[in-house]
Amino acid sequence: MPGRLDNKIALVTGAGSGIGRATALVFAREGAKVVVSDIVVEGGQETVQQIEAAGGEAIFVKADVSQAADVETLVAKTVETYGRLDCAFNNAGIEGGVKPTIDCTEEEFDRTIAVNLTGVWLCMKYEIQQMLSQGGGTIVNTASAAGLVGFPGLPDYVASKHGVVGLTKTAALEYAKSGIRVNAVCPGVIQTPMVERGAQLSPGFDELAVSMEPVGRFGQPAEVGEAVVWLCSDAASFVTGIPMQVDGGLVAQ
Repeated sequence: MPGRLDNKIALVTGAGSGIGRATALVFAREGAKVVVSDIVVEGGQETVQQIEAAGGEAIFVKADVSQAADVETLVAKTVETYGRLDCAFNNAGIEGGVKPTIDCTEEEFDRTIAVNLTGVWLCMKYEIQQMLSQGGGTIVNTASAAGLVGFPGLPDYVASKHGVVGLTKTAALEYAKSGIRVNAVCPGVIQTPMVERGAQLSPGFDELAVSMEPVGRFGQPAEVGEAVVWLCSDAASFVTGIPMQVDGGLVAQ
C-alpha cells in the first residue's frame, strides 16, 4: 500500500533523538524523503542511518534553530536537495531549568526562549516563504502540555511553550487561504532523553511524572510522531490552528 506521504519532502528539527527521531522514522515509513536536522551531529547522522536501514531516504543538515542564518541555510539545503518542502516539524527544544520564577536567571530564560520559541518562529519564517512560493505545505510545531497549563518551577519552559501555541494559531490564520496548514502537538510526559535527564537530577521524578498521567504510564515518542504525520497528511486537510494534546489525558484533569 502507498504511504500517506509518498513523494513528500519532510523536514524535522531536533531529529537526533526522542520525539524528533521517532517522527522522522514515521515520516520515512509513510513514504516521505526526510531532512534530518539537529545541533548534535552524531545523533542526527544516527537517525539518517536508521531511516536508510528501514529502506527510506534521508539527509542530515546541522542547524542551531536559534540562529537565523542556520535556519535559512537549512531550508535552502532542503530545497536544493529535493526541490521543495512539503512538511515541516519544528521540534527542536530544550527543557530549561527547574526553579521558581524569581530564581530563574536572565541567561536561563533567554536561552530557553531563544531555542524553544524564537527557534520555532525562525523555522516558520523561512519554511512559509518556501511554501508560499510552491503553493502550499504543512507545518507542525512542538509545544507541550506546558503550553496549555502552568507547571510550578518551569517559568521559562512554560512561557516558551505557551508562545509556540500562540505563534501556531497566528500563522494558521495568516496563511489559511494560501494552502498552508499550521498546527502544534502538545505532548505530555514522553519517554525521551529530556525526561530521562530530569529523572537523573530529581530522585522520584519517574514516579511523580507517571502519577500525573491518567493513563498511568509515560508516552512513547512514536505516539507523538503518529499524531504529527497525521496532521501533515491529507487526512487532516480541514485541520489548522490547533494545539493537539498527545498527553495521556494530563490536561483533561
